[in-house]
Amino acid sequence: VDTASEDVCLLAFTSGTTGQPKACAHFHRDVLAMADVVARHLLHTRPHDIYVGSPPIGFTFGLGALLVFPMRFRAAVAPVESPTPAALLAAIERFRVSCLFTAPFAYRTLLAELPGRDISSLRQCVSAGEFLPKAVSDAWYERTGIRIIDGIGATEMIHIFISAAGDDIRPGATGQPLPGYRACVLDEAGRPMPPGSTGRLAVTGPTGCRYLDDERQRDYVQQGWNVTGDLYRVDEDGYYWFVSRADDMIVSAGYNIAGPEVEWALLAHPAVSECAVVGVPDPERGMVVKACVVLQLGRVADAALMRELQDFVKQRIAPYKYPRIIEFLGALPKTAT
Repeated sequence: VDTASEDVCLLAFTSGTTGQPKACAHFHRDVLAMADVVARHLLHTRPHDIYVGSPPIGFTFGLGALLVFPMRFRAAVAPVESPTPAALLAAIERFRVSCLFTAPFAYRTLLAELPGRDISSLRQCVSAGEFLPKAVSDAWYERTGIRIIDGIGATEMIHIFISAAGDDIRPGATGQPLPGYRACVLDEAGRPMPPGSTGRLAVTGPTGCRYLDDERQRDYVQQGWNVTGDLYRVDEDGYYWFVSRADDMIVSAGYNIAGPEVEWALLAHPAVSECAVVGVPDPERGMVVKACVVLQLGRVADAALMRELQDFVKQRIAPYKYPRIIEFLGALPKTAT
């Protein structure tokens, strides 16, 4: 078929974590840009590479990692039908995989399965889909000698647009705009803010949001910027540091508290397997911080552990951010995505 660079190549659907799905239209040139920005410049994909990962190709993270990138640069893929940690590690061993793609929670889970496994063929590990906490990055590096490449992407942008690799990685930071992209943080009036500021992340470059017949387009694209819905801080060196989703900020007694920061503090405690931090209504403070915590096997949920976790958080971040309410759960509810 004789196609043009700006003919629609694919529709990628996104609903975020909840909400009415939106169809994102991507052109043929967007698919090429995804390959040449991420695979060529960030990952340096080569024909001898073998890729494996957990994201399905229905998500653009998986579409790039497990189809477009290897196809563009003649690399190979080791498909894993049910990508549990054990299955991913088995594939790495069997096929001598060179690059692993998965989400931060999976890297945390994989750490427990590493003993006795031969993953010496790995040269790269890539994380996307949610923020990569420094504690997870450091733990993976200590166990494997590989520093995880973190990245932020969006279905609207087709793939990763801010990241860093090799010596450019600063654990805890997402990274810098990839070649062809520009980024900034915007204030409430939509004006770019100077370094050191925290605001809404905005990006522009070779790809961008085109919702199919959806009035939410005007919310995502503002004055030429794609506004992702994330709050970020940009430092003096142009590195971008995730703060929270814009709609996840907890305002308690006049203080702005980012739920993810409290989560990262809790995840550093050896008793915590998973956690989710939210704000709940409070008659005096407006909202208070509540942590829903899943414990590691063998740990007992009691009042003493609750106080220990609260004190642990106070020692790591500003004390006023500690979770005043902790609920212990057997598992966190998750959607299909």
